[in-house]
Amino acid sequence: MHVLDGKSLTLEHLEEIADASAPVALAAAAAALVDRARGVVDRAATGDAAVYGVNTGFGALADTAIPRDSLGALQLNLLRSHAAGIGEPLPVRAVRASMALRANVLAKGFSGIRRSTLELLLELLNRRVHPVVPSRGSVGASGDLAPLAHLALVLIGEGFASVDGGVVQPGGAALAATGLRPIVLASK
Repeated sequence: MHVLDGKSLTLEHLEEIADASAPVALAAAAAALVDRARGVVDRAATGDAAVYGVNTGFGALADTAIPRDSLGALQLNLLRSHAAGIGEPLPVRAVRASMALRANVLAKGFSGIRRSTLELLLELLNRRVHPVVPSRGSVGASGDLAPLAHLALVLIGEGFASVDGGVVQPGGAALAATGLRPIVLASK
């Protein structure tokens, strides 16, 4: 088992995770950091101050306040709008490596993600639920927005995935087939 803590993942460990030869878990210390950062986001979401991307729009809409009851919808719309990849799907090994790398970065505790979301990402790896990620996408911003959006769609029961190398199916069906439930997006 590889325990992700945001700082000790080696290339050898990453290869084992990518090859599905080792399960993954979140380190207790990392879980505490994730929870602490989430508390910051929760306070921002319920406070009166404008916090970019939490209770405001993005880019040119940064000055647009988002009502509290629409914060989840803001994130859902952002995710769907960035899932604009095309082309042949990436190989499962590359998708698994991407999932592990993203989980490891999130384990650092700087993003404000809910721990349950990170734990679901780890369970996708453990249960061999592999999101379909198109090979071509955005080159803007960080360059990984479109691929990560396709990956994240499965976390909310959308998009497409295969289970243990099986047929590609809707993300919600892949989750259900492995006893997992989709998350409901919230602020940030």
